[in-house]
Amino acid sequence: MKRVVSVSLGSKRRDHKAEAEILGQRIRIERRGTDGDLSEAIAMVRELDGEVDAIGLGGVDLYLVAGDRRYMLADARQMAEAACKTPVVDGSGLKNTLERRVIEILAEDRTVDFSGSTVLVVSALDRFGMAEALQQHGAALILGDIMFGLGLPIPLRSLRTLGGVLRVLSPVISRLPMHMLYPTGGKQEEITPRFRRYYEMADIVAGDLHYIRRYMPDDLDGKVIITNTVTEENVEEFRSRKAAKLITTTPALQGRSFGTNVLEAVLVALSGRPLSELNAGDYDDLLQAMEIRPRVEILQSAE
Repeated sequence: MKRVVSVSLGSKRRDHKAEAEILGQRIRIERRGTDGDLSEAIAMVRELDGEVDAIGLGGVDLYLVAGDRRYMLADARQMAEAACKTPVVDGSGLKNTLERRVIEILAEDRTVDFSGSTVLVVSALDRFGMAEALQQHGAALILGDIMFGLGLPIPLRSLRTLGGVLRVLSPVISRLPMHMLYPTGGKQEEITPRFRRYYEMADIVAGDLHYIRRYMPDDLDGKVIITNTVTEENVEEFRSRKAAKLITTTPALQGRSFGTNVLEAVLVALSGRPLSELNAGDYDDLLQAMEIRPRVEILQSAE
């Protein structure tokens, strides 16, 4: 049996295990949180090295990506370099393939009309492929990278502007500890409403679950949420806030949709090939063979 483990800086309360048969192979999938403890995460990666088929990094990105530029984050590098034998991925290989395709599918099926819609993308650096696809389908973007990453009330309105900001700030941002950029550990359990105006302006809120939850208001009436890594508790949180529809970009396994880092680790394990030999085309072929489609859940009953 194949085995993949996601080592996350997130809360241990979100740990989960699942087994599935995918493309004719049995695979065991596990998510292990460390409550924001970087040293524990590094030690865990080191312990798993050579014992599992692939390791995913959760609650952290290896790179900030904007177009053809990318910048490695210091904490993520330490985690990745703790493994010498087992391939380590952070989900970025899928964010430019799977999540672009999710937007294409939603548009083609008319599940969501992006043209003329306002979309709050909580972090386009974390979901650049998704943000580009949304823009290509006529959405007006509110990019929340500075708000949700740095806590400053400065929305951005174009991916070009975001690229310019990244070039200026990346030398500083890439050296910051992850807990200053992203909710880790117990912070993933907290919701402190903020930036309400931008949630209210949006028809659609898209991106990382923990960024969305971090500042979401009590009222999301009629909003479409596009995210991943949701638990049943998260679904109820959105339902109680009157969000209309929840769309997850990764499939549900035993009551839980895992993150892109987990799905990328699964694809690497199933491929049986070295990580250095895999590219976006290989991922796309595997995704098509798996027939992965976005999961769409209607949260409010029709009256």
